[in-house]
Amino acid sequence: MSKLSLLDLAFFIAESDASPKHVGGLLLFKKPAKAGATFVKKLYQEYLSLTDVKPPFNRVIHFSLTAMPRWRALDEVDLSQHIFYHKLPKDANDREALYAFVSELHTPRLDRSRPLWEMHVIDGLPNATFALYQKMHHAVADGVTMARWTAQGLAASADDLDLQPVWTVRHGTGGPLRLRHKAEVIQSAWTQVTRNSKRVLGIGRLATMLLLESVKLTKNAIALPFLASADTPLTGQVTSGRQFATAAVSMARVKHIRERTRSTLNHVALTCVDAALHRYLKDQGVQLDRPITIQMPVNLRQEGEKSAGNKIGIIQVELSAPTDDPYVRLRNIGFSLRNVRTMIDSVSPDAIESYTLITGVFGQIAEMLKLSDRLPPTGNTLVSNVPGPANALFLKGARMQEMHPISTLPPSNLLNITLFSYADELYFGLIATDELPNLARLGDYLADAFTELEDCVREAHAQVEPQGGAIKRR
Repeated sequence: MSKLSLLDLAFFIAESDASPKHVGGLLLFKKPAKAGATFVKKLYQEYLSLTDVKPPFNRVIHFSLTAMPRWRALDEVDLSQHIFYHKLPKDANDREALYAFVSELHTPRLDRSRPLWEMHVIDGLPNATFALYQKMHHAVADGVTMARWTAQGLAASADDLDLQPVWTVRHGTGGPLRLRHKAEVIQSAWTQVTRNSKRVLGIGRLATMLLLESVKLTKNAIALPFLASADTPLTGQVTSGRQFATAAVSMARVKHIRERTRSTLNHVALTCVDAALHRYLKDQGVQLDRPITIQMPVNLRQEGEKSAGNKIGIIQVELSAPTDDPYVRLRNIGFSLRNVRTMIDSVSPDAIESYTLITGVFGQIAEMLKLSDRLPPTGNTLVSNVPGPANALFLKGARMQEMHPISTLPPSNLLNITLFSYADELYFGLIATDELPNLARLGDYLADAFTELEDCVREAHAQVEPQGGAIKRR
């Protein structure tokens, strides 16, 4: 059996019916030109026949009163309990109906008596398309890992018709390696001592940064937790029921803005998120006089590391002070993100992970005691960026047209926004409780914010509008 890390364990402790801790994805495909009416049903049946399930897809969580929880491998996995076929009716199969159906699939917790993953094959969509919705417990994989595994289960060419889904591929599990020699034991012990020393020093440095920020001797080294405005519909007690919306923009248009403004993809995307959130809050009668604070996951894996489980930290980042000028907003957010990047690079990944656990505990206690409506949230919302495949992928000759992330909700946050890049598109995946009003409108505002930023940059640089097509409103 393989032990869980503290961060992986935290996702089990934090889980409830109102706040399940799984991450998901919605993949949309275009059927091959000569595909018959039974193409999707046959795909589902072929999935069921691929029963050689590899770790971690054959593992269940084992809890004990005398030891830390561990993963336990099963000799056999019943795929009929993990892979499901659905066909939407012709009078309810448009994008809105698909998103509503996926929201229902994303709402319930995964059954802990079985390996913690599911795949749903969705047939009956218009224009010769079909979809896959998949979800996996956050303790098994974070968003970056899940995206990598998803890509491994698809083909790089339409001519490659072999089917090799993710559960048949052996992945890194992140479990402890067996030490065979005394020298290896000594080396392992020394590595652990070194890591703990760096963790303590890093936490001390983070604490110093927070102290300096609190007395205003620094600016945006790292945003202080629990100071975000609680008087918005974005925060409160997380309840069951989910809704899902998306927006997308071509990477060519993003690249044009990046080159003109010397910005990163994160700078551009968060500028649009900030503008859209302010407009959305204004619709709800809320006008903030201070910056929106987001919780931002950061990948703590070293270059080339491909272990399972979670290697992420979550820090708080202030976006822009309220402004109607997209260029000013972009500049302000760029300033904040550069300072945050400097801070992250100055401390060890273990310290960031410890900071994430410490701040997360307070938010989780408030949620468990149902005090999230009365206590200040860690941040206004969570926004993450998951890099996806750069080139188009295929499934039995069907081209994957879209790839949308669907994440989980942290304590006190009723909205999570995930950025995901695939081929030539940047996608915004919005998941929220069903109590948050007009989530689809926020997707529209993301599209509007990008166009406004694009127009502002074009005007400032007196450039001809690049080709790249209109923004796609989902």
